[in-house]
Amino acid sequence: MFKAETYERLLEITRIMQRAVEKVQKKHLKNGIPNVYSKNGKTVWELPDGSYTNIDPFKKTEKEN
Repeated sequence: MFKAETYERLLEITRIMQRAVEKVQKKHLKNGIPNVYSKNGKTVWELPDGSYTNIDPFKKTEKEN
């Protein structure tokens, strides 16, 4: 069983990590780098314009090869 102080410390660490992830996600979008997520087992990219796509923006098309 967790002690109350252990649980509180775990919550504090979780909050710190969540803020760090949010900061990096915002920085990526600001610098034109898509964020990538998994939703219901599917890969989804959040593009810098705020839209979402299931098409890999880094994958070269036939034209680019």
